[in-house]
Amino acid sequence: MGDTGRMADVSVRPALPADSPRIGEIHAATMRLAVEAGLRESLDPELAAGFDPAAFTMQWERAIAAPPSPLHRVLTALDRSAVVGFAAIAPVEESVRTGLEGDPPEAEILALEVDPSHGRSGHGSRLLAACVDVLRQQNAGHVMTWAVQGDDPRARFLSSAGFAPLGMRRTWQVGDGTVSQIAWHAALD
Repeated sequence: MGDTGRMADVSVRPALPADSPRIGEIHAATMRLAVEAGLRESLDPELAAGFDPAAFTMQWERAIAAPPSPLHRVLTALDRSAVVGFAAIAPVEESVRTGLEGDPPEAEILALEVDPSHGRSGHGSRLLAACVDVLRQQNAGHVMTWAVQGDDPRARFLSSAGFAPLGMRRTWQVGDGTVSQIAWHAALD
């Protein structure tokens, strides 16, 4: 009997320190793609080498093993037992909150990344739903995240999930170019 009716074994769970190397690989790859989208060109090999999975791995290992607060969380998306994506949430930095009018977001999705070879398989949506569940348990009413301007698939994903631009932008230099990020926000009804 074939497995035509069998659902894939996909899930989201809290990240473990042993997940750090895979999270580092995914983050290095997706960050490079986002920067290239923001620059609207491929990075030269020297700049591309700066997206070293080992450096990302060390940062994620620390974030998972010793989070700065109980409100900081890292989650992983699994396809069977393989880590194929991750998300990280944290309280919004006070400097960002004080710069916003009205009801500012209490929480931020710092990262929500899926291995490009596993894209469009529902992992991003599952990660986002898990983030929302955790943030509701933390009594957050609004959430924000950042997306590189020019990363059109990410903008479409956020928009379809109920996020809207917040009216904030930040930039950084990459080689001779500038990459801009746009803040997005959503209410957690």
